[in-house]
Amino acid sequence: MTTMGKYRHLSRCSTADGHFVVLAIDHRDNLLASLNQSAPQPVTDEAFSAFKMDVLSGILPEASGLLIDPAYGIGLGISRGMIPATTGLLAPIEVTNYDIHPSQRHINFIEGWSVTKAKRAGVDGIKLLLPYHPEAETAQEKQAIVSEVAQQCAQQDIPFFLEPIAYSLDPDASLPNDELRQIVVEMARLFSDMGVDVLKMQFPVDAKQSQDEAEWHAACEELNTACKVPWALLSAGVDFETFKQQARIACQAGASGVIVGRALWAEAVKLQGQERAQFLATTAPQRMRELASVCAQYAHPWQTHTAPPPAAFDWFKSY
Repeated sequence: MTTMGKYRHLSRCSTADGHFVVLAIDHRDNLLASLNQSAPQPVTDEAFSAFKMDVLSGILPEASGLLIDPAYGIGLGISRGMIPATTGLLAPIEVTNYDIHPSQRHINFIEGWSVTKAKRAGVDGIKLLLPYHPEAETAQEKQAIVSEVAQQCAQQDIPFFLEPIAYSLDPDASLPNDELRQIVVEMARLFSDMGVDVLKMQFPVDAKQSQDEAEWHAACEELNTACKVPWALLSAGVDFETFKQQARIACQAGASGVIVGRALWAEAVKLQGQERAQFLATTAPQRMRELASVCAQYAHPWQTHTAPPPAAFDWFKSY
């Protein structure tokens, strides 16, 4: 069971069938660095925001929701009418810093931004990116942060979307698939009980290490069993065709949809002018349509995990 406010917000972020088909473009420093590598001159704040608005213009009509940052997306998107009133809006609260290995990375929050301000601005959900390893020195600290953000979201009656990302303690090595799967499942089990409303999960198998669909299915089913709340699949930078395959398997196992970024629009970063505009007007929205079709066919409604709030005639008196 959830609250009236959270239930309403989750409904706004999903399709009529209860599936998350969410465009993610809350990327900041890493995206700006990539744009600068391909741009003929340094990318200004205005140009950075313009790129995000171009992505929205092409893809958002095919999406049920949008995950975008406050500085370069929410303000401009709302003021210019780029974010439709019918589209659910998710906002990050964390600063991303990829210059530091995750084992040494502490969670910092966007200065001047908060759960309270996000709710006042009309946001429908709060996202927190959380690099996590159960054996890292920062594990307890990060669990405490999750509890604190969950409490803040509960106070504002706004859904909490947690994105826990498993990482290797060895900065020179990737997680082997058996350990990756174990940690992803463990994170789902742990954070499902900490006031999180939706888990934004990475695929529990590294496609570079294994293309065995049977292994993929088994890992996703194990992940789904561990999840006590709705979960959606993130793309984690894989190519579109790989992500489409992962999305199908995840949704068959029990996922409630996708929250997808680079798999849709990554190629646009290296394009300029008309080539970029053409890609964002054709290829990118077509990809989202294909993912929406996958979700419509295979995804499980988020309501499967989240019971509606009681609706007695006097519900509002104790709300």
